[in-house]
Amino acid sequence: MNDVGSSRHSLMQGSELEVLAVAAIREHRHLIAADEAVYEEWTRASADPSVSAAVLKSLQDEYVARQKKSEAQQELLSEIIDALGYVPKVAPDGEA
Repeated sequence: MNDVGSSRHSLMQGSELEVLAVAAIREHRHLIAADEAVYEEWTRASADPSVSAAVLKSLQDEYVARQKKSEAQQELLSEIIDALGYVPKVAPDGEA
């Protein structure tokens, strides 16, 4: 864990951290859904012999880049939750 991130979040009040955590959880869910869509497209394209190697490579590169972004966001979320001390309840997307 990043000590700078930890100290930055530990200086925030609980209510601020909870708002930040909820936003980070929602962002994480969004990233996962988008990653899955790209992965599914990549696997469908891989099964289609008419899809060029360049297109497959592009989809693979996009998926790998998304995975790196998701990993960085997950680390941030972990830091926020560590500073908050619990995982706040977050309704599924589309629910209040």
